[in-house]
Amino acid sequence: MTPADQPEPGGPESDLPAHPRLASEAELPAIRALVVAAYSRYRDRMDNPPGPVLADYTDAVKAGRVWVLGDPVMAVLVLDPEQDSMLVENIAVSPTAQGNGFGRLLMEFAEQQATASGLHRMTLYTNEVMTENLAIYARLGYRETARRTEGGYSRVFMAKELGG
Repeated sequence: MTPADQPEPGGPESDLPAHPRLASEAELPAIRALVVAAYSRYRDRMDNPPGPVLADYTDAVKAGRVWVLGDPVMAVLVLDPEQDSMLVENIAVSPTAQGNGFGRLLMEFAEQQATASGLHRMTLYTNEVMTENLAIYARLGYRETARRTEGGYSRVFMAKELGG
């Protein structure tokens, strides 16, 4: 199936989840396992494990900043509202669920959350070796704003202005 032929998440031809929901503390092990699996493809390109693999999502879940799709969890989104923008701190889709539109759905949801919070700018960063992600974010309207090394990671920072 080509991407255009794939059913929309939650559409009439699909049993895929239509709406993200807040993650629960009981889902922390599943979130961690999903993140490890999703980032495993990059491990051989990096000197250090990808940052999201090392993160502890407990506080973010308790603060209501982690959203998931599916039961069991197939995709995860971590948002961090900042003073002037919404940071996509992490987005990950299970390797078995990739290609189903979950990433796009979560990025659209993140923009909706930003707008609902009165924010008109999205920000994110990714490792420079994650070239697939850079291309995806560019297609979604993000533009590169900076490159710098932080904590041993060569990061590319990107932003997108939202209408409104």
